[in-house]
Amino acid sequence: MGGEVSGGALRLDRTPLRVWVARPLPAGARTAALVSDLGHAPLLAPVLDLGLSHAPPPDGVFDALILTSANAVPALESAGLIHLTAFCVGARTAQAARAAGLPDVRQGEGDAAALAGHVAAVLPVGARLLHAAGRERKPEPAASLAAAGYAVTAWVAYAARPVASLPEPVAAALAEGRLDAVLHYSRRSAATALGLARAAGCDEAFARLAHLCLSEDCAAPLVGAGIQSHLVAAQPTEDALLAALAPASPAQGGSRLDGKRC
Repeated sequence: MGGEVSGGALRLDRTPLRVWVARPLPAGARTAALVSDLGHAPLLAPVLDLGLSHAPPPDGVFDALILTSANAVPALESAGLIHLTAFCVGARTAQAARAAGLPDVRQGEGDAAALAGHVAAVLPVGARLLHAAGRERKPEPAASLAAAGYAVTAWVAYAARPVASLPEPVAAALAEGRLDAVLHYSRRSAATALGLARAAGCDEAFARLAHLCLSEDCAAPLVGAGIQSHLVAAQPTEDALLAALAPASPAQGGSRLDGKRC
């Protein structure tokens, strides 16, 4: 099983670390900047490309939006949906919704299942909800809301497509032993990175990395592949995930992770 990443769960010895940020753009660029601010060396190389689906929203009148990713927000204005109350899974999604001009944004704590309870505390049973999401989405919060009597309609607002091959800078860094860790933000991203590494013949080097995962679900493809060097954030937030990357000490040389790996 994966260990928990918290402020002291993973000790850093001899930094800076060389960290592969496999997260799609534009979020990946923000994450790479945070890694750099901690004094480490990010390698930004997404394994998924994000784009709007350009699918029209379903017909009907809706009482509110459910947003489980900031990636859905750019599709709202062209669809004429920015007037609706938006229930957002976490701070990043809520920030994007406010920036897009949505007038009433309700922020969750980063957990999709808990978001269902947040909705139920505000809206009456039977309310009509539009879940603007990606093509691949998890059951929550729609499953809990539907079970509680809410009418939830899914709209594929964006889609993530795997890149054709392992990014060349990553392949080179793996071959030369120039990577220490990789950040995984979704189950699909982790599975895609694993598959691309296998296809490139870099699976053994990939398995030796420290795999920092946002959640147990995110880590599942790695567990299934027998990769033991994975850690799971204590909470499904970026702050909790990056807690493993303590600020680097400029007085220390070299680069490696040393500590708890399960």
